[in-house]
Amino acid sequence: QVQLVESGGGSVQPGGSLRLSCVVFGLDLNNWAIGWFRQAPGKEHVGVSCSSNRNGITYYADFVKGRFTIQRDNAKNTVYLEMDTLTPEDTAVYYCAARAYCGSTWSEHNYWGQGTEVTVSS
Repeated sequence: QVQLVESGGGSVQPGGSLRLSCVVFGLDLNNWAIGWFRQAPGKEHVGVSCSSNRNGITYYADFVKGRFTIQRDNAKNTVYLEMDTLTPEDTAVYYCAARAYCGSTWSEHNYWGQGTEVTVSS
């Protein structure tokens, strides 16, 4: 059974950092791209970053470039999202999702996690 499990969310002050984890069960990460999405209250899912299974290519949305870093550890079947210099606009539920290759459309992924909540507030 395929399962994606996110963790690492929480509350942090502006300027702070969090590290999210996405552990993947039932899939060989060598064959899958893993994307991170976020959904703010009342809004759609938005692509944040993606780690491709091809040649270590990574993608970032413009609004997180220079602040977020995505890393994968295929041996642990885990993808991480390091988030630095957080702002209140980063407040959302963060999800990971699996697809054969990176894509920015939430619904076009094959598997999704349940999400981990991030709140940035003073």
